[in-house]
Amino acid sequence: PLQQGQRTDTPLSKYQRRALPRTTMSAIFRNILPKIKAKALGGIQMRGFASGITRLNTEHPNMSQTVVHEATGTIYLAGQVPNDFKLDAQGQAKEVLAKIDTLLAEVGSDKSKMLSAQVWLKTMDDFAAVNEIWQGWVDPNNKPCRAAVEANMAHPDILVEVMVIAAK
Repeated sequence: PLQQGQRTDTPLSKYQRRALPRTTMSAIFRNILPKIKAKALGGIQMRGFASGITRLNTEHPNMSQTVVHEATGTIYLAGQVPNDFKLDAQGQAKEVLAKIDTLLAEVGSDKSKMLSAQVWLKTMDDFAAVNEIWQGWVDPNNKPCRAAVEANMAHPDILVEVMVIAAK
């Protein structure tokens, strides 16, 4: 068994974990396992591995873009908005859905595993146009639960925002 203060870069067996004092286990989970996980994810910035919650793309001061609850395999995405606010509602919807594809792929999932989606539109006048893009994008055999509502947006030129919960 490992001794207190001894470092390892390999996962421990359940017998090795039982033999370690709590302070050593805390150090391992706090310092070593996140590095192993980050290396496996190709260097994506993450936090919270020790708690069974993985937070990815945490650069924003207010939120993580992706949070994964490891025990349940549930993926939570922050509301995704377009990068180009000058696009019309369909263009913004395409951009937002592409961002969702990318974020889900980063954690080994895809749109076929979506459980629910929330769509916010600046105006319901864009509902049919956004639905047209959504229907061309969503997996027709694995449609999530979905709500679409009109809402005031954080920036006046954002027309579409989508937030997703998915399974791994």
